[in-house]
Order: sequence, then C-alpha cells, then structure tokens
Amino acid sequence: MPEVFQYPMISPGWLIDYFDLLAWCIGAVFLSGVWVLFFRYGKFSYGIDLGCLWKTTVMILITTASIGTQRYLSVNFQAKHGQDGDSIKISSDKLLYRDRKGNEKQFKLADITTIYQEPITYNPPAKIYIVAAKASLKDSLFITKNLPGYQRLLSDLSMETGVTVKLR
Repeated sequence: MPEVFQYPMISPGWLIDYFDLLAWCIGAVFLSGVWVLFFRYGKFSYGIDLGCLWKTTVMILITTASIGTQRYLSVNFQAKHGQDGDSIKISSDKLLYRDRKGNEKQFKLADITTIYQEPITYNPPAKIYIVAAKASLKDSLFITKNLPGYQRLLSDLSMETGVTVKLR
C-alpha cells in the first residue's frame, strides 16, 4: 500500500510564493523612509560635525541593513517553509515527489543510489538528499526535517531500496 508523507501548509501559498517580493518591498519602504528623514532633517549636528562623512556612513549602514535584513528574512523563510504543501509518496516501485503547484518528480526505487544529509547546514532545517542515477544521468530531490514522519519515510525507503541512510 502506498504511503503519502506531506508537509503541513502553515502559511498561505501566495505568501510562500511571493515572500521575496514582499520582504523586498518592506526593505525598500524602510530605506525610502530613512531617505525621507535624511532629506528632511539632513543637518545632523551631534556635538562634533563630521559633515559629509557622517551622513554617508549613516546612509551606507541603513542601506546595508535594509537590503541585508530582507535577504536574511527571505532565505530563512524559504528554508523553513519552502516545501509547505509538498508531498512524497512511496509506491511499490516508485518514489513520487509532488510540490504544492502540481509539479512532479519521480524515481524508480531501483535507481536510488544514495540517501544522505547535507554535511553543513547553513539554513536550518537540514536537508536530506535522495539521489537516483540511471546510466549517465543523475538526479536528486531533498526532504527536510520539517516533514512529519521523515524518519519513517527514510527507514521505509531504505528498506525498499537497500540503501543505507547517512544522517549526521
């Protein structure tokens, strides 16, 4: 009997798809607000008037913060919620991965060669790669530890394919 493992859909699909754009707009609004304040109250004098150097330093720091923060938030959100709504199904001879938009990727269980966790995790949760190879072609997909029952999925997949799972 095929078993289906599915990521929970915590956020609405439109938010997952357009979070980068939303975060960029928030960063741009913040930066434009600082520029408005800069032009309105641009005469900074805090005891020591450093003039142009001080204003340039403030604007560089604010620009870096507005761009860096939105990129951090986008990457972090995508790492944690990018797979929400996706599902994985193990049937008698195939592994089928379907994302929330309906795109499918499938491997024959006999073609799966390696199952391993990435050596270094920059954006938690850690990714576990399932690699399949046939002749000279090689393809992979990954699951994260956010998948409910991922340990059972890996043990079932290991039992079906005979490939050992290498986790850190």
